[in-house]
Amino acid sequence: MHFDLVDLSLFRHVVEAGSITHGANRANLALAAASHRIRSMEASLGAALLTRARLGVTPTPAGRTLLAHARQILSGVERLQGDLAAFAGGAAGQIRVLSNTNALTEFLPEVLSAYLALHPGVSVDIEERLSDEIVGLVAEGAADLGLVAGTVETGSLQTYPFRRDRFVLVVATGHPLAARASVPFVEVLGHDLVGLDRASALTRFLAGKAGRSGQPLRLRVQLRGFDAVCRLVECRVGLGIVPETTARRAARTMAIAIVALEDSWAVRDLTICLRDLAALPPFAQDFVAHLRAPGE
Repeated sequence: MHFDLVDLSLFRHVVEAGSITHGANRANLALAAASHRIRSMEASLGAALLTRARLGVTPTPAGRTLLAHARQILSGVERLQGDLAAFAGGAAGQIRVLSNTNALTEFLPEVLSAYLALHPGVSVDIEERLSDEIVGLVAEGAADLGLVAGTVETGSLQTYPFRRDRFVLVVATGHPLAARASVPFVEVLGHDLVGLDRASALTRFLAGKAGRSGQPLRLRVQLRGFDAVCRLVECRVGLGIVPETTARRAARTMAIAIVALEDSWAVRDLTICLRDLAALPPFAQDFVAHLRAPGE
């Protein structure tokens, strides 16, 4: 067997993306080149590494074994680069982060801005996921760390507090619910909603809560950001569920009212989870320290 670091990185990207096409994109390789590398790896091993199906690819038992070793090797290389970069005048490397919607949109931008200004040689790869998905992927080694809701079970992962926020309902001023101090989520489901696109972690989370109550999530419009959601709520397109930090910022300039959600899941204690802080390269440990620093 003769696998190089490009092979191992490509294979990791393919498995994590569930697709050779998307994995090739992540690895910055042409599809033909990526496919050739995968086939060459399988020929060198003498066994299939991927099960190919119409909807994508999944690793075979041999592929899962290779994936585990590939993650360990690539992580070791990243730590080596980080340790040696100090002798070259600055840290260099990549940090892989998985985040839920709330942390990604409301709190990460400011932290990233401060951190990246101090570490020009470091890049941060961020992917949005559901909190329970993040825990499993971090435990598997698919990411260096995750930002999740404090209510999820994190098992043996190390955890640190990040931020606290809560989801609230926003309605146009003059709407019947605007006069209410609070409202249960099940009552909100009787109205049209404006929300993030269906692929977002928050929309999938809310759809799951709605499904368990036996009602659909009536999304009239799907958008890319919470500020846009508040703007359409102001225009009476529907109701919105957004982080309280977003709602209070938007309420300064928009004709919207903020109504508390009575459900316990609306309060969000956000948590950092990772496998082993001491095993991260120094620049990644510094990133965790930035995350743990109190917000303004």
